[in-house]
Parts: sequence; structure tokens; C-alpha cells
Amino acid sequence: MAKTGSTDLYQVVWPQSERQQKQQPLAKRLDDLNGKTIAQLWDFRYRGNEVYRMLEEDLRERFPDIRFVSWQEFGSTYGSDEREVSASLPRRFKELGVDAAISSMGC
Repeated sequence: MAKTGSTDLYQVVWPQSERQQKQQPLAKRLDDLNGKTIAQLWDFRYRGNEVYRMLEEDLRERFPDIRFVSWQEFGSTYGSDEREVSASLPRRFKELGVDAAISSMGC
């Protein structure tokens, strides 16, 4: 910090670095969830088990042919195994025929 004369002057440093990766286009959205398989991902915090149960009920009313792969199939997306869990998702999604995923976290 530098102070000059009667005017206070402070140097400011922006804490954010330059972008390290270019933005990628978003994946095409599904037109309909009927007949689709949806993976549930959760960090095992704040009542996700209850939220997913309610979400399944509501989505099944709107999309009777929807199928879910439970969060229990994947493991926690947070914590000591998070890198391994995240790295395994593309392979697991392919094995399980997943079309889309809902990823939730509790705060």
C-alpha cells in the first residue's frame, strides 16, 4: 500500500487468476425424460435421500417411463473418494445406460 499526499492511494490485487480453460458449449438438452435413465449424484450431506425420493415421485408423475439409477450406486461425490468417484462416472454412466444426471449437494 502506498499513501501519497492528501489523497489515499491503495494498490489492489484481483484474487482471481486468468481463465485456464476455454468455455465449452453446453450439452444438448433432452427433449423428453420418458424412456430416459437418470443418474442421481449426491455428496451424502443434508437429506439428499429424502429429496431424491420426492423428486422421483414428482418426475414419475410427469414422465411415467423414466428410470433412475440411485445415488447409492455411485458413492459420495464429496470427501476422500471424490476424485475416484468423479473419474469413474463416464464409465459407470455408459455401463448403466445413463442419459442424464442430477447432481445435488447439501450445504
